[in-house]
Amino acid sequence: MSVKIALFFLASLLLVGCGGGYVGYGVAAPPPPVTVGVVGVAPGPGYVWIDGFWDLRGGRWAWVGGRWARPPRARARWEPDRWERHGNHWRHSGGRWR
Repeated sequence: MSVKIALFFLASLLLVGCGGGYVGYGVAAPPPPVTVGVVGVAPGPGYVWIDGFWDLRGGRWAWVGGRWARPPRARARWEPDRWERHGNHWRHSGGRWR
């Protein structure tokens, strides 16, 4: 492995710790329209539905299906994944509990 590649990976690891919880990346084209499906019944009390979202995998759009989840603490709410336009690019923000 060359020194440049090793330094790149080291810098990447250091920057991951500076993210402050925000995980995102940008692309030039917007994602396809949101897929709508059947939610079904919660598997138990206290579960909330987390909507699916479009993700890029191997350079192709892939739908990540929704799921049921229990909040990590009382009164926590889910902030969904979203794609936002920033200039000529689209930026993805991963969902998280607030």
